Amino acid sequence: MHIRFKCTLYIFAFLCLIADHTQSQNNSLANYRFQLLNQTITGHFNLNVATTKKAKADSISKIFKPSTHSPKLAIMLSAIVPGAGQIYNKKYWKTPVIWLGLGVSGYFIRSNHILYKDYKDALLQRTDTSIKVPDKYLDLYSTDQLIALQDQYHQSRDLFIIVTSLVYVLNIVDALVDAHLFTFDVSDDLSIDWQPYYKYNKKNSNTAGLSLQLKF
Repeated sequence: MHIRFKCTLYIFAFLCLIADHTQSQNNSLANYRFQLLNQTITGHFNLNVATTKKAKADSISKIFKPSTHSPKLAIMLSAIVPGAGQIYNKKYWKTPVIWLGLGVSGYFIRSNHILYKDYKDALLQRTDTSIKVPDKYLDLYSTDQLIALQDQYHQSRDLFIIVTSLVYVLNIVDALVDAHLFTFDVSDDLSIDWQPYYKYNKKNSNTAGLSLQLKF
């Protein structure tokens, strides 16, 4: 009876030892899995951070890329030849618009000046008693009408001179602005990327979520 009791006690102790060893192995395996998963998640997170930083650096370098484009040269070209600064800035469609504006203004300056000079000479010819030849508008307009016509075309000529000057100045300002914005990226390449993430820890308080990444 005593021998049986000892054998039972030995067997029970042996089984406890095996169970404890098995539990230790299970804990070690669980810790190893946890460390491996944690390293994987950490590596993936670091990779995402590095990728995000690289994407930001690339976007900044695209927006503010260095260039030898000179605003001073654009101003000088537009001041010498209106529209040349726009060609330098590769805004080719603006050049014919500037030429058209200057051409139309110049045409009205010339036509109004011719009529102003014509009515002025006719008025002078009519009022100067030393001139014996009658003016060509003698049968068409009175003296007061000649004075009104002279003043009208004189004002119109001066108005178009101002318009021409404004077109010329705007041509220079436009070339300056476009030259400063020449290296600025205004493309519509905008996208958003999303991906799920999962975090595991040994206390079984797992977390999951969704990460968003904006690319521009």
